[in-house]
Amino acid sequence: MGGLRELAASFVAPGPCGVAVRDRLKPLTPLDERVLRAVGAHQGTLASRDLKTRCADGLEHGAQTWAARKRDLTKESSSRIAGAITKATHDQWALARRCQAAHIQKLEAGIRTLRHRLSLPLGAPGTKRAAGGYRSKNEWFRKSRRLAALEARHTAAVADWQAGRVRVVRGGKRLLNTRQHLAEAGLTEDEWRERWEAERWFLAADGESGKRFGNETIRVTPDGEVSIRLPAPLAHLANARHGRYTLTAHIAFAHRGAEWADRIEANRAVAYRIHLDTERGRWYLTATWQRPVVQTIPLETARARGMVGVDTNADHFAAYLLDRHGNPKGGPHRFGYDLSGTAGHRDAQIRHALTRLINWAVRVGVAAIGIEDLDFTAEKTREKHGRRKRFRQLISGMPTGKLKARLVSMAAEQGLSVVAVDPAYTSLWGAQHWQKPLTTPRRKMSRHDAAGIAIGRRALGHPVRRRTAPPPHDRSDRAGHRTAQAAPGNRRREGTRPPTTDRPPGGPSPSGKRKREPSASNTVRDAPSTQQWVQDSLMCTG
Repeated sequence: MGGLRELAASFVAPGPCGVAVRDRLKPLTPLDERVLRAVGAHQGTLASRDLKTRCADGLEHGAQTWAARKRDLTKESSSRIAGAITKATHDQWALARRCQAAHIQKLEAGIRTLRHRLSLPLGAPGTKRAAGGYRSKNEWFRKSRRLAALEARHTAAVADWQAGRVRVVRGGKRLLNTRQHLAEAGLTEDEWRERWEAERWFLAADGESGKRFGNETIRVTPDGEVSIRLPAPLAHLANARHGRYTLTAHIAFAHRGAEWADRIEANRAVAYRIHLDTERGRWYLTATWQRPVVQTIPLETARARGMVGVDTNADHFAAYLLDRHGNPKGGPHRFGYDLSGTAGHRDAQIRHALTRLINWAVRVGVAAIGIEDLDFTAEKTREKHGRRKRFRQLISGMPTGKLKARLVSMAAEQGLSVVAVDPAYTSLWGAQHWQKPLTTPRRKMSRHDAAGIAIGRRALGHPVRRRTAPPPHDRSDRAGHRTAQAAPGNRRREGTRPPTTDRPPGGPSPSGKRKREPSASNTVRDAPSTQQWVQDSLMCTG
């Protein structure tokens, strides 16, 4: 392909397999809050101790050590609570292990880049595939120091990986480091302490199929009554039978409430988590459950009614509607968002933009949305982009993984599928083949709008360019049709477009407007000749 990398095949992204809904617990009495804090702190202590034991086991973990840990936790809580704690511990350890492997791969990529550039002469030009040499001796020296630092980090990370050591912070490493920078974070020591303790609480319970209302530890009745099975040391706080505490607050899930009610009435598993938002001073209950794996539709079915191609950018989605042959319809659509501010603000902006995008896709009648399968994990390092700090900040701020997962989940609720395509060259080829032809005095096309067309065409299985090279005029039946999207079975694919004056002489045009008929020329030179020319055979001799 002339030095171009091979493009990955497009595929239909699998649908969501889980659901999470949340509602506020209100009103809560002071006694309710004291009980929730006591239960959360007690079970959080057990979870911290269990995580420490699991990390100490390392690669020596097995079924016997798991059973021993669960037996120790059961004495101070209950069998179900012990099972939930050990499961959460294993999930956290496994996540830390995956992050450790990704960190090692990132260090190896940086070391390879630095070694390559340090081996080149100063000022050596780079290529499209690899960067060139450093520009000065000072830069070469500083990069050699950084290479030594990365190699030391890599050695330590590999040693931890081989020994099975992971470093996990219950409550979050970022919040832990904030303790040393309270002034910059705008927090007092008491505010930080409250947030730290709330993050380390454990108020969660796994669902159980066949049990009453889908959960025995945290139970929610159809009318919204919430009760908690207290651990053994806190059984004296119970206000109901069987060591349970019933809260005065009631919940009513506004979103997916009917689906949640159907599950608990059928005694199907539903997991719950209670947590405190310290900034607002509010308690919330989150319900989660699994769904049967949604069967993805075939790719050809997703392409049957056209496609909406979406180009993801730092501040907006650039979308374009295409028919099933890959032809753009209408004009570009842009759905903006703002990724500055807090994580909650960014998430709300993404959800709002995706909602508008999906509603528009439903109105135009397509069955799928085409989007790039972006992953900047290996593309945002200092060694890869050097001094392009703003570009690194740009791609680091784009929530590509969360965005695709949220888009798949929200689109599935509207009956839409998501087709993921290879992101290579979409902006380059889109601008080359589509930006200028579609630009008019009343329609401004940006590079991002053209990239949306390229993504949509790739999702439909068509090449990005508008037309292929025409076949020889005398061998079109053997060379094939010149357009890339018209199949051999399409009728009149070789025909020309009908003229705008295709109407009876003197009659109205198809648009209803009368058009001027062609008139005969007034000059002798342009007038058609009626003389029959006959070639003299004598002129061809000699």
